[in-house]
Amino acid sequence: MDKNKRTHILVIRLSAMGDVAMTVPVLNAFVQKYPDVKITVLTRGFFTPLFSQLQNVSVYEADVKGRHKGVFGLWKLYQELKYERIDKVADVHNVLRSNILKKYFRFGKIPVAQIDKGRKDKKALTSKKIFRQLKTTHQRYADVFGQLGYPIELREAIPLKKEKMPSVDLPIKDADLLIGIAPFAAFKGKMYPFHLMEKVVQKLSESGRYKILLFGGGENEKQKLQSLVDQFPNCYNMIGKLRFAEELSIISNLKLMLSMDSGNGHLAAMYGIPVVNLWGVTHPFAGFAPLGQPADYVITSDRNQFPMIPTSIYGNKMPEGYERAMETIQPEIVVAKINDILQKIN
Repeated sequence: MDKNKRTHILVIRLSAMGDVAMTVPVLNAFVQKYPDVKITVLTRGFFTPLFSQLQNVSVYEADVKGRHKGVFGLWKLYQELKYERIDKVADVHNVLRSNILKKYFRFGKIPVAQIDKGRKDKKALTSKKIFRQLKTTHQRYADVFGQLGYPIELREAIPLKKEKMPSVDLPIKDADLLIGIAPFAAFKGKMYPFHLMEKVVQKLSESGRYKILLFGGGENEKQKLQSLVDQFPNCYNMIGKLRFAEELSIISNLKLMLSMDSGNGHLAAMYGIPVVNLWGVTHPFAGFAPLGQPADYVITSDRNQFPMIPTSIYGNKMPEGYERAMETIQPEIVVAKINDILQKIN
């Protein structure tokens, strides 16, 4: 083996944006401590801009719906990765695809460390209602690198730098207080009722202090956000206006992000942006809160009225009546929290 060759670690994280975004501060802490180690992240090509600021980190695109689909496609992927001269593998995903890849790499005598998702503890939290803070997902990611012989401390994860604002057709000035609002999530149980979000936007708009940038995706969400833009001044619908890299640049320039238990909160947290997090039938005790955010930036639904919260880890299970859980979060509370945070940091 070439003694001058840098150690090369493959990091596997294939799927959802929020989960991939959570790897960024962990990898940032890693590269600060181990600048001589090369990292390749195996993920969707779309997510490449997430890693643009990280030294010694590159992305290898996994085309799991195309040439890398199925068992034979994953074998082809493994054969391609062999040319990258991988020394160790950090599987921070632990799903069927990554387990198949794990077998291939171990067959090739390449050590693999895999995330412990804490399924037993999460089941106790959601089913048995043993209500306690579990290990965070960020820490679970960090633990995988520890298994490979590279312990890291998450407190060493420094925020990414603010990006240059892209050229967008918006009346935004450098002095403006930009608030991002991402009102949607993968499941209804994690989304603040739109009529209440409308009141939040109205109060923020009426203050005249902020420019409000609304984030989402798809035609249905675009139309809903446009209804807010049509009603309230200083609101801007960002859907369809930006490439992903440009959207990240704008997020890095926000003063605050209001999000659900969703990926946008993690995108903002990467840059050290304050994130006000609204939680419905899920709960931050499961370990998915954005990294580095004070505990009082989290606003949860009332468990006295809805004691089965968290009903699931991902929000995909909603007992009868629990669609109203987030109505216990009053718009006035959300607005007051935003105003309080921005008053303190400005």
